[in-house]
Amino acid sequence: MTSYRIHGETGEWEVVIGLEVHAQVTSNAKLFSGASTEFGAEPNTQVSLVDAAMPGMLPVPNRECIRQAVRTGMAIEAQINAWSRFDRKNYFYADLPQGYQVSQLYHPIVGEGQLTIEADEKAGIPADKVIGIERIHVEQDAGKLMHDQHPTMSYVDLNRSGVALMEIVSMPHMTSPAEAGAYVRKLRSILRYVGSCDGNMEQGSMRADVNVSVRKVGAKELGTRTETKNVNSVRFVMAVIEGEACRQVDLIEDGGTVMQETRLYDPDRNETRSMRSKEDAHDYRYFPDPDLLPVELDDAFLTECRESLPELPDAKRARYTGELGMNDYNAAQLTSEVETFARFETLLAETSKALGKPESDVATQVANWTLSVAPGVIKSLGEEAQLEHNTAAAQAQILKLVESGEVSGGQSKEIYEILLKTGRDPAEIADIEGLKQQSDTGAIEAEIDKILAANQDKVEQYKAGKDKLFGFFVGQTMKAMQGKANPQVVNELLRAKLG
Repeated sequence: MTSYRIHGETGEWEVVIGLEVHAQVTSNAKLFSGASTEFGAEPNTQVSLVDAAMPGMLPVPNRECIRQAVRTGMAIEAQINAWSRFDRKNYFYADLPQGYQVSQLYHPIVGEGQLTIEADEKAGIPADKVIGIERIHVEQDAGKLMHDQHPTMSYVDLNRSGVALMEIVSMPHMTSPAEAGAYVRKLRSILRYVGSCDGNMEQGSMRADVNVSVRKVGAKELGTRTETKNVNSVRFVMAVIEGEACRQVDLIEDGGTVMQETRLYDPDRNETRSMRSKEDAHDYRYFPDPDLLPVELDDAFLTECRESLPELPDAKRARYTGELGMNDYNAAQLTSEVETFARFETLLAETSKALGKPESDVATQVANWTLSVAPGVIKSLGEEAQLEHNTAAAQAQILKLVESGEVSGGQSKEIYEILLKTGRDPAEIADIEGLKQQSDTGAIEAEIDKILAANQDKVEQYKAGKDKLFGFFVGQTMKAMQGKANPQVVNELLRAKLG
């Protein structure tokens, strides 16, 4: 598999990518005040005097926000700094009432860590790759300008002002849009497992600043980078990288110079445009915040954080492929989202209990149901599906009927459809609706005898070596039994009669 390349008029170029992901910390209150963080409230209804930067108001750090940042750092195997400090980042913007942002430049709470993105040949990732993470620092969010409320003025909503963010800064280790997309998906998955961020990119609780530069293949020096701000979907992150890399190559090959600048992405036109020149750290006149003491973490706090971590995606996937004997694809699909593995593990426990078998013996059956059968039926029903009937216990009873041979795979789907509509008992549905397989060997044998007698020419062809005709006999038998015959019994009887 060849690496991702931009094919310019003067040769091939490679792209170098770093991402700064801003993840809103899961907490009921803001970083330095008790104001609510609930999404969707009326503008300026969740603003304390601290958030509004009223004179004399002093910030008080939210312990839960610090705890969630530490737990996130532990989940990416990062260095946790027992001593960290808040700094003031000074700049003017209309939705920043203090005239500065409280952040952490010099002494972040989390140091270097890493995460692994998995190989995906179809996506252009030939092998697993470790992406380094430089740091995670905690900072407060700004407010929001609303430009569509008045014909000549912009309004300011400070509900988001002071909300705690983790800025997760990667190293420039990604070299393709596919790798960057995989990194964001994996990071989002980890955050949601840990519970430190809900990962809702549409609502802005997770967004990425995308740093892109290009250089000739084999060059050692990094090119001048641009930063595209506040990209709020994985698809847009990948589109920004591809478009910005091509723009930079065209610019350089035309004799121009890439400027270090901040850009914005326009998804309607699928292009970036210049916003402002990119500032360096000294432009913000950072200095330690005089209103906040350094954050000092003791051993008991760190131990509690570590012990509170759940089983993380990589460990869970390894357990699924090892202890449960699952294939790599199913394990990856089941562990990618918190809701998916939760549904799977609940159903796995119920099915194991219903069948009286170890979880490893039923894991593949439950995985296929969770990933393919159940979502397909729910999607086909649309609004008809009453999801309150979709209990793990009821689904386990359907899987038990399949395991016992009482119903076929197709019949299980029909039973599940009726269950979702009505909430009726699966066994009762199978009995009353006639959704059971026929395993009566006498009845099946009688139909087979009729079919063989009516197709003697094909019987002779089969016995002469035309093995593919076996499927014809199976199909004819199933048709005669109106699809209700047990396929295993049909196969056994046919093989015995055909010899």
